[in-house]
Amino acid sequence: MNSDRRDHLPGSSQAVYAISVAAELAGVGVQTLRLYEQHGLLTPARSAGGTRRYSGDDLARLERIVALVAQGINLAGISRILELEDTNTALTAERDRLRARQEADMTGDGRAAEAKAKVRDRQA
Repeated sequence: MNSDRRDHLPGSSQAVYAISVAAELAGVGVQTLRLYEQHGLLTPARSAGGTRRYSGDDLARLERIVALVAQGINLAGISRILELEDTNTALTAERDRLRARQEADMTGDGRAAEAKAKVRDRQA
C-alpha cells in the first residue's frame, strides 16, 4: 500500500464503522453488539443523529471480547478481565512515563543525580 493511500485511512481511534459493518467484521450479530454495549463492554461513539460508530480500537476490543466468549467466560467475567487489562495498560504507561522522566533527570545536566547523591550521603 503506498503512503498516499495510508494518509487517507482513519486512525485507530477514529469512529467510522457502522454497527452492521462492525458486527460483520467481528463475526457477531448486531444484537450481540448492542448486548455488549448494555453490559458496558463496548462504548462506541455516537454520531450527531445518535448512530453508533465503531473505531479500530473498538474493533480490537470486540475481537478480545469474542475470544473470551469463545473460551466460555460469561459477560461479568469478561467485564472484569477487560477492566483489569485496561488498568494494567494505564499503569504500564505511567511507569514508562516515570522511568523516562527519571532517565531524563539523570542524564540531563546531572544536577538531579548530584542532588540525589548528596541526600544519600547525608542519610548514610
